[in-house]
Formats: sequence, structure tokens, C-alpha cells
Amino acid sequence: MIQNGQLLAVFNSAHRVMKAEAVLKRRGLAILLIPAPRAISTDCGLAIRYNDDIYDNVLQTLTTEKLLPDFIYRRDSSSCYEPVWSAEDYKSSGI
Repeated sequence: MIQNGQLLAVFNSAHRVMKAEAVLKRRGLAILLIPAPRAISTDCGLAIRYNDDIYDNVLQTLTTEKLLPDFIYRRDSSSCYEPVWSAEDYKSSGI
């Protein structure tokens, strides 16, 4: 179950999401691999769920490992998913 305020990292392949899961768990981060909600379009059907308090650690780890997700969504109080980060925006920012 996804609670309000939790984040979902969505990837373009099952291989990448499972590799990201292994890396994040090795770092001791509290994440969970889950089926992606129907409201979110994903090629692989899986997502990594985590709490907002480890957002920076998750993104930094995935950046270092070159395993960035396609999108990161946050579930809001109306049970909708708003995009809070995208690989496309990150790449175009030149960071």
C-alpha cells in the first residue's frame, strides 16, 4: 500500500528496477519493490516505494550508480500521483 507523501521511482525496464532495488538495499535504505499503480504508466510494471525523508539519499545513490529512474512520483492527499522528478528534466538541466 502506498501512503500519502510516499515516493515512487519508476524505471523503463524490470532489469533496471531490480538492480536499483539491490543497490539501495545494500546501502541500507528503507525501500520496497512494488507493482506500479495503474495510475502510473510504466514499461516494466514495477516501482520502488520509499519515504520522503530518504529522497536525497535515494537519488544520490541512483545517480552515482548510473541507475536513474525515468520518473519519481509523490502520492498526494487526494490519492493522485504527481511527478516530482524526471530524467528528461535532469538531463536537460546539464547537471
